[in-house]
Parts: sequence; C-alpha cells; structure tokens
Amino acid sequence: MLCIFAKISEIMIQHIQLKKGLNIPIKGEAELKIEKSIISEVVSVKPTNFKNLTPKLLVREGDSVKAGSILFIDKYRPEIGFASPVSGVVETVVRGEKRKLLEIRVKADKTTEYIKFNTPELSKATSEEIKQVLLESGLWASVIQRPYGIVANPKDEPKAIFVSGFDSAPLAPDYDFVLKNEAENLQVAVDVLNKLTKGGVYVSVKGKSGSTSPFSKLNNVKLYGFSGPHPAGNVGVQINNISPINKGEIVWTIDPMLLVAIGKLFKQGIYDLTRTIAVAGNRVDKPCYVTCLPGTQIKDLQFLFKNKEVEIFDQPTGCRYISGNVLTGNNVGLDGSLDFYSNMVSVISEGNYYEMFGWAKPIRFGKFSFSKSYFSWLTPKKKYKVDTNTNGGERAFVVSDVYGKVLPMDIYPVYLVKAILAEDIDKMEQLGIYEVIEEDLALCEYVCPSKINIQEIVAKGINTMIKEMA
Repeated sequence: MLCIFAKISEIMIQHIQLKKGLNIPIKGEAELKIEKSIISEVVSVKPTNFKNLTPKLLVREGDSVKAGSILFIDKYRPEIGFASPVSGVVETVVRGEKRKLLEIRVKADKTTEYIKFNTPELSKATSEEIKQVLLESGLWASVIQRPYGIVANPKDEPKAIFVSGFDSAPLAPDYDFVLKNEAENLQVAVDVLNKLTKGGVYVSVKGKSGSTSPFSKLNNVKLYGFSGPHPAGNVGVQINNISPINKGEIVWTIDPMLLVAIGKLFKQGIYDLTRTIAVAGNRVDKPCYVTCLPGTQIKDLQFLFKNKEVEIFDQPTGCRYISGNVLTGNNVGLDGSLDFYSNMVSVISEGNYYEMFGWAKPIRFGKFSFSKSYFSWLTPKKKYKVDTNTNGGERAFVVSDVYGKVLPMDIYPVYLVKAILAEDIDKMEQLGIYEVIEEDLALCEYVCPSKINIQEIVAKGINTMIKEMA
C-alpha cells in the first residue's frame, strides 16, 4: 500500500494505492447523458431492502400519504421509520409466507406533495436535534452501521462516518457526472454528519487528486484518494485501509445519493430521494442515465432494453434485470423495482444454456478469465458480453490464494469463510467478520474455483453474529 499527499483547494488528500482487485470488462457502460426523467405510476417500498429489520406496518390499503409519510417502522426500534418517496394512495400491501411484509405499493400523484419538516439551524443544532429530524423524516435509514451493514442505532455514537465518493463496480455510475450540480447539498449533509460524531467525516475520491469530484471541494472532511481496481470504491475496503474496525467499535457509512437527500432535507425541509441512476449492461439498447426515485418500476425503463431473446450456442436466452451492479445487485425481474440503496440498473443475458466441452475448448476469444484460462489477458482493453452462466456447478471448497488476489483488505478470506461455515464465533471475530459485509467479498465469489456462494455465507455469518451479540 503506497501513500502520498496532494494539495487541492487547500485540502490535504492522502492517497492510497491498492494493488489487489479486479476490473471486469463488461460491454454496455452508460453514456454520460441523462436520457429522461422517469415517474412511475406506482412506486414500491420494500422492507426487504433493509437488513435485520422486523417491519411493523402503519398504513392500510386506501390510505393517502405524502412524500415523507412513515409507512412502517422497525418493530424492535420503533423510533426508526421508513417513508414513502411519493405522495399518493397506498394501492397494495404485498405479504409473503406467514404474512411477512414484502412490499408496499403507492399509486403516485402526478404532482408530489411533500411533508414540510422543521429543521434546526445547523450552527446551533445538537446531535439529538439532528437525529430527531432524520428519524421523523425516514432518512435515518440512509445511515448504515459497520459492523454488519445494518441500519444504525440512533443511540450510538460512531468513532467516525465514512462516505465513498466513487463506485468502482462493473458499469457503475460516474458520481462526478451524477453529482456535479449537488455541491451545496453535499456540503450541508457533511455539516449535518459532523454533528453526529467526534471522529470526523472521511470522504474518499478516485485517484491521487480527485480534482473533478464534487467531494474534493467539501469543507470539514478528511479527504482520501484511492487508486486501483475494484473494489477500491467499496466503503468497507476504504475503512479497512484508513481506520480498521476493532471489536466494540462502530462506524457509520452513507451512500452519496442519500447524502444528497440529507442535504435537501436540512436545506429545504423535504424528504426527496430523487436520484440519477445508470441503466447499463449488454442487453441495454441505449446505456445512459435516467432520473427517478427508489421504488421505480423496472418495466418503466424497458424502452431502453433489448427485450428480444437472443441465441447463445443456438439456445434462446432472456434477460436478467438487476437492481444494482452485476456482482452484488438483486435479481428483481422486469416486474420488480429499484431498491432503496441502488444507484443503477444492470441488464445482462441469462446464462441458462449448456456449452459443450466448456472450459476445455482451446480457443475462447469471447470469454473473460481472471485465471488466464482463456486468451482475454492478451486483449486487456477488450469489453465482453457477459451473462449469468457459472460455467459449472458447486464443488469441494479447497484452500486457495485466489481470494487474496482480489481482496485488498488485511484479512484471510478463505479462513473467515470456513469459520462462518463452522459457526466458530471466536474465529470469526479474529478473522475479520466485523470489517466485511457481502459486497466486500463479491469478487471472491466471482473468481471462486469452487463456485461457492460466498456472499450468502457472509450474510449467514453476519446474522449469526447479530444473534449471538444481541
């Protein structure tokens, strides 16, 4: 790890160079233009977007709501509410097995009516006053706690708050483009966050200088620059390289798009989650950006998609619609919606086909390989049409150094995963369970020779820790 210093706008930036990781070259990167503003007739709010949550419904079908109206709360932390992003009428409450609350669908008004929240003067506001506004508005859900990646406890005080000002995932949105006009809201949000911690707000930008980033011009932040392949943009990787989390410590993280929403709340007094997202992937006809809300229906974006089936090895295959990036996003389908924390929609081909002889073929110029099994390493700038085919089934879990080559964190991923499978709490603590969530090991799953669902295992480990430490 190499550290140097650069000076920009009288802010000292510490630069961290990461060597480990992997950039997956996928076709379909979004063009830097906003194609359209999307307003869905029905907007979905899903309790399943929030980890470790037992929702308690506060509305019924037919109820009228405004943007900022609380739809449900956390049963065990009732002060934490989750709000509607639009005004309108609660059209449907969707439940699953054992009446589990899955989704609330709000039929949106043509013109959004907002609840007006009273916000204190920031220069005089206390931490408790700031928290109260965030809780009343439903924006407390934007504050995520590490360890575990769950909605933060408002009774805690973190040692610091971290924001990643760029995303290095495949086809990820360019925050320099998306947030170029949001400098004022970002500064307000940073001033708000500084009231919630004595440890300061850490912001990471891309590269040595980050001169094009709106984050590089913020005041009252501790600025870092990160260079290197994905997952350099993951906030968990940044925390590990700046100030690792030890047992008993808590840090908070906030997504850049939700940082803008916090700025709007304290500047205008409204709950406005409007964001510009990337619509990308090799099954998107016009990869671009659109302005919308979380909960927007995927089918309202289908004018951008190549919906027709294509043939791969003479076998028809459809599309996979992903809320988020191809490594960590949720497969929501064409009838799904944009998740609360998602800043992009990825559309790629389904891998429901069989390839005769598979990896044994001597020449496969159309396939990308991390292990140099194919010839992709000879054409480093080439982009590939990827699909969801795993090219084989799950097999014996063997000890390998392949995980360590793509994880720039000071942990032993293979041994951590084995400790989770064994439900060995002490080993999990020693091996870094407090420092990771699923997205941090997503590349390990991608390169895994055993085809093991690493992210599912990490999620299981986190749930085990939450239950044991409750």
